[in-house]
Amino acid sequence: MSLSRRNFLIASLAAIPATRFDPKPEQNWPGFRGPGSQGIADGYTTQTTWDLAPAPDKPKNMLWRTEVPGMAHSSPIIWGDRIYLATAVKLSGKAPLRIGYYGDVKASPDNDEQKWMILCFDKKSGKRLWEKTLRTSKPATDRHEKSSHANTTLVTDGKNLVGFFGSEGLYCFDMDGKLLWNKDLGVINNSWHDIGWGYSSSPALFKDRIALLCDDPKNPFVAAYQLSDGKEIWRTSRKGDCEGSWGTPFILDDGKRIQVITNGWPFIVSYDLETGKELWRLRGGGDIPIPTPFVSDGLIVLSNAHGGKAPLFVVRPTAKGDISLADGSTSNESVVWSVPNGGSYISTPIVYGGRVYLANYNGVIRCFDFKTGEKLYEERLGPDANMFVIPGRRRRQNLLPYRRRNRPRSQGRFKTGNSGEERFGRALPGDARNFSGHHLLSHRGKPHCDWLKM
Repeated sequence: MSLSRRNFLIASLAAIPATRFDPKPEQNWPGFRGPGSQGIADGYTTQTTWDLAPAPDKPKNMLWRTEVPGMAHSSPIIWGDRIYLATAVKLSGKAPLRIGYYGDVKASPDNDEQKWMILCFDKKSGKRLWEKTLRTSKPATDRHEKSSHANTTLVTDGKNLVGFFGSEGLYCFDMDGKLLWNKDLGVINNSWHDIGWGYSSSPALFKDRIALLCDDPKNPFVAAYQLSDGKEIWRTSRKGDCEGSWGTPFILDDGKRIQVITNGWPFIVSYDLETGKELWRLRGGGDIPIPTPFVSDGLIVLSNAHGGKAPLFVVRPTAKGDISLADGSTSNESVVWSVPNGGSYISTPIVYGGRVYLANYNGVIRCFDFKTGEKLYEERLGPDANMFVIPGRRRRQNLLPYRRRNRPRSQGRFKTGNSGEERFGRALPGDARNFSGHHLLSHRGKPHCDWLKM
């Protein structure tokens, strides 16, 4: 099997104060953005310097490196002592990928035959335990030049491993790679003005239900499937409610009802998980919604930003009906607070220690008070800034690492959430966002996947 990109799984040592590799099986990262889609690993400190260049003579803090076939923007997930990830392997030539800060909307010419795969690795050694080919075919739809043909992240409950690849189908495996069932949902062409950008909405899992968001502008829908056999439970059309979303749905069980919350434009909409019936809707926001909804301290956090609007909403889970804000208003009975121009376009916000943090694609970092919506600070760090949170032990310190993606070995910036003090060191390579015990894992489409010990 040829490699369309030289991708790697990298294990790195960066612990304070521990210096031995000691994986904690109970620390799981089961899906996109981890437990509760919050993107937080609580209770660990970290160093501020790494050097994980593609092939350094003496890589700093690296434990192991394992080659990964193909190219994918899918995040790895972690369960116990295993790492699972999805990829798409171009069978001839190299898969093109254009990175950087630019405004082109073109689709990639990468429409040759691909092999979609799921791989499993041992977390301690990096050894590949198994791999499964899901499908070999030409892609049914185009992808964006910055995208890949495997953008979605797997999800697991520790017994079942679910992957959804849009037009390439929905799959369920056991944890050892045995295919339990698969389902073809037809062509799902997530596009903008008929320009295919690729599918990126990861599946959401709750007990025996899988929620999928499929916003092909010609036939957008949200649906629920039975985990045990893939049977479709319900499907609700989003025609007229949403013209396209690339975000992952969030399932919220507040003890009274279970809702599937979806980003979208012109409406953000919540649905009943059991019936598919609409529960509430909120108008406003950017016309290319990407961030994932999530809940913190019992409140729903929503954001998007494109086309002149960039709101950040905090909503009560008891919302019902149309909760759209009146002109000039920033709150109502269901919307606790909002800001009209503070949201993020691509990355999902993070809430920690009473603060909301947002990193936009243009390098602007914003921090708000989570209770009041007051802006605490705003700073420009440069294009393609990214972020995640590594809270300090016993909540002594909140760290927000940022990097500029187009400088593989550039200076990283680490900003504490409460004081604004900055620390500097080598940038983390890639979208480092998946945690397990004292470890941090990131799968990059090009060229590395990084595994750090915190």
